[in-house]
Amino acid sequence: MNTFKSRLLNVLFWSVVSAAFIGPGTVTTATKAGAYFQFDLLWALVFSTFACLLLQEASARITINSGMNLGQAIAKQFEGKASKTLVLFLVIGAIVLGSAAYETGNILGSIAGLSLVFDIPQKILVLVIGTLAFLALSFTSIQTIARIMGGIVFFMGLAFFTTAIQLNPPITEILKGSFVPTIPNTDGAGLLVLGIIGTTVVPYDLFLGSGVLNKKQTISDMRFGLSVAVILGGVISMAIMTVGTIITGEFTYETLAQALTHKIGPYAVYIFGFGMFAAGFSSAITAPLASAITAQSLFAEKSKEKWKTQGLYFKMVYLGVLIVGLVFGLAEVKPIPAIILAQALNGLILPFISIFLIYVINDPVLMGEKNTNGWFSNILMAVVMWVTMIMGSISIIKAFGSAIGRPVKQGDTLIITVSVVTFIISAGILLAIKKYRNKRETSIS
Repeated sequence: MNTFKSRLLNVLFWSVVSAAFIGPGTVTTATKAGAYFQFDLLWALVFSTFACLLLQEASARITINSGMNLGQAIAKQFEGKASKTLVLFLVIGAIVLGSAAYETGNILGSIAGLSLVFDIPQKILVLVIGTLAFLALSFTSIQTIARIMGGIVFFMGLAFFTTAIQLNPPITEILKGSFVPTIPNTDGAGLLVLGIIGTTVVPYDLFLGSGVLNKKQTISDMRFGLSVAVILGGVISMAIMTVGTIITGEFTYETLAQALTHKIGPYAVYIFGFGMFAAGFSSAITAPLASAITAQSLFAEKSKEKWKTQGLYFKMVYLGVLIVGLVFGLAEVKPIPAIILAQALNGLILPFISIFLIYVINDPVLMGEKNTNGWFSNILMAVVMWVTMIMGSISIIKAFGSAIGRPVKQGDTLIITVSVVTFIISAGILLAIKKYRNKRETSIS
């Protein structure tokens, strides 16, 4: 009984990861993908769930074996080097930028959910959500926040999963979409795939998971709790995409609500509205928290008192991210474009953070010779890095082409060219890691 209870609490704790990635970004990108492409982009969610589990496990394993969270481990790699300050500011800049963009979507998405149920002015909802998020962030125990998020995720998952089941989706289409990768040759499809990846494999989530982890947890307990939480998160995301398939025409939250009412009944709108709010509110807490934990892990050695949990600098970081979201919410920015762009931005940041992660997990000095990655795991991580590089590069090329007035079509030539170039880069990184690892092993012996 005690074992069952401890495992249940472990899963609930690791649900903080699911709470972070199942936000309005997931709801918006997944439902839009379902609305425009039915089940064709389910493979992106399957890949993203696998990638999230792979990278989160590596980040947590670093913390358990080294006693450091991911930010501290990255800082350790550049100890005594002139490039340390630049690297740390690049990492924190990427994380805070991604979190601030994400926070905007979180606030806007939670408001959109409540607006489906209540006729309350947006600015009042923004202030209420901001106040509740601030109060939750004020808890001195990070583990307490994690458990609160776990409870919200359970409610949210039940809402979306119940709605999807009642739609009676075709199993054959789900299986085909899950395991046959395709990118429709349609404007916005590539950005949507990048958004799905960016909203599931959230860069700041890697720092959040390692930052809240109890360092005394065993590897096997961590893997069990993390696997159940992430896989359930992936299933919830797939349920959300299934809900989106009932929309015909342009995707908006209102058309989705109307479609749900017609298909299931008027109560479905309330389930979806509160589920959307739960997704937004849980992520509105985790995004600022992850930024503060990341900054704390990178810079705390110089001002430990001010960087401790709920210290001055810690509060300044999470308040800064929260305020960005509130400002855009009060400005009444349109939620759907803002949310999709925020997820795509996180998808662009992901390869950058993945490179640091794969270097740290292969450092025998930090991890111990027996705890570094096996080469099969390294190859899998390199594949994740490669795929995110492909999607990110295509999006950058297309954005640049549009900016200079020469739009780039997403044809086979572009995909093949980008795939080959990014494959060479990924292979080069793997070779560099092998040399680095051999050098570090030599320094031990």
